[in-house]
Amino acid sequence: MPQHRIRRFEERDRLPMQAFARGLPEHDLLFLGRDLRQPRVIAAWLAAIADGWIDGLVAEDEGALVGTAALVRDPLSWSAHVGEIRLLVAPDRRGSGLGGDLLQAVMQIADARDVAKLTVAMTADQTGTLALFEGLGFVAEARLCDHVRDGAGRAHDLLVLAHRPRPTA
Repeated sequence: MPQHRIRRFEERDRLPMQAFARGLPEHDLLFLGRDLRQPRVIAAWLAAIADGWIDGLVAEDEGALVGTAALVRDPLSWSAHVGEIRLLVAPDRRGSGLGGDLLQAVMQIADARDVAKLTVAMTADQTGTLALFEGLGFVAEARLCDHVRDGAGRAHDLLVLAHRPRPTA
């Protein structure tokens, strides 16, 4: 069984993150809103980390990135108590426990940041990811029909799940 190490996303991860994202199926990138294969998206991510709006994690195995997770917050918005989780795992590492490890790590960060509500968005057909989040107490809050389009122009429903680790104030 391959081993992985989870650590903070850093400046040195720019090119490895692009390579990781290029190895993902196009469908996995639909719910992110931005294309991680683009250098300017990685630059914006690093800037948001420096500004304290995003906590980014990577999982690496023998120097290669095999997964990533992020807690995205907007401390200036009316939803400053809410954190959005983004999670991606390399196709050949799915089912290995890596996604659960990344999710637990990002949930610990959310707890340390006093996040009152966590959300995650995914296309409705991502049954494995859906089961992972539901297994940790996330529940469906919304289904946005035909909300995202893939590269071929096909529409997909977007599910929004939420978890409340602590009551909202």
